[in-house]
Amino acid sequence: MFIDRARIMVFAGKGGDGKVSFKRAKGMPKGGPNGGDGGKGGDVILRVDEGLNTLVDFRGIYEWKAEPGEGGGKKQCTGGAGNDLVVRVPAGTVVYNEETGEEIVDLGPGDEIIIAHGGKGGFGNEHFKSAVNQTPRKATPGEPGEELALKLELKVIAEVGLVGLPNAGKSTFLKSVSRADPKIADYPFTTLSPQLGIASLDQSRRLVIADIPGLIEGASGGAGLGHSFLRHIERTRIIIHVLDVAPDNGLTPAENYRAIREELMGYSSELAEKPEMIALNKLDLMTDEDQQEAMDTMRTELQLDAATEIYPISGATGIGCPALLEAAYNMLHRGKVQSGW
Repeated sequence: MFIDRARIMVFAGKGGDGKVSFKRAKGMPKGGPNGGDGGKGGDVILRVDEGLNTLVDFRGIYEWKAEPGEGGGKKQCTGGAGNDLVVRVPAGTVVYNEETGEEIVDLGPGDEIIIAHGGKGGFGNEHFKSAVNQTPRKATPGEPGEELALKLELKVIAEVGLVGLPNAGKSTFLKSVSRADPKIADYPFTTLSPQLGIASLDQSRRLVIADIPGLIEGASGGAGLGHSFLRHIERTRIIIHVLDVAPDNGLTPAENYRAIREELMGYSSELAEKPEMIALNKLDLMTDEDQQEAMDTMRTELQLDAATEIYPISGATGIGCPALLEAAYNMLHRGKVQSGW
């Protein structure tokens, strides 16, 4: 199950209380203070686990608590520190303070952060002895640990993001070039959550590709799957527009391309400025002559210059897919495209 949002409350451990105690031994009827300090409370740590790709572990669990520190003991023994609580999250998790809406941290691969610090232990009475007070009966309580209401949002991490209208064939393409197994059918919104696949070009080169659910007009304003999945494209380094060569919505491939561009721009100008590629899909349904005519028509309608490629592909048969992947890899690694972080 793909879960990409969660609300949690984290509680760091309270520090242990200081101890009031006095030496009691033969020949020392009035021994001095020897109460130990309390132990530190445990921290709450968010740690990226690269084996996770969803926030489903937080479903139904709202409170996450670290252990409190132990109280101080006799003979100046300091109480044991409370165990830290390590909360594992997927790479790409953005953490917000739920009360203020402020972004606290954007966690990438290998990251971890102490999100709530445990309280300090209290002082035992040994700390308060002095020349004028040799038998202090004072100790301090441990400090409370930090408490914080958090909102977690997962943004899928992929080098390449596939965008397009429903039924453009993105899922078919992803299944063709990777081991991903997305649901495929001939109706809108087949893909209800982002699908990740790894396409291997050879033994040493691979691409991580995300199939973003199909966009519709008004998505940037929240229509359809709207903002729920547009934000996943923010992580990708390049975008591949997958266009149906014979759309079933009565528009041309070029018109559908413009519609997607408008939604990307409406959501974020930064998103719309990402490097992009254009793939004209389902060419296996056409003759060679019709394929060339479709390519020429689209190039004319979009007024593309000679340097802008249109990649003819068939996700169903795999025709043209290796060339598209090779071009995407070259754009990423030779063109020095910036990271999503």
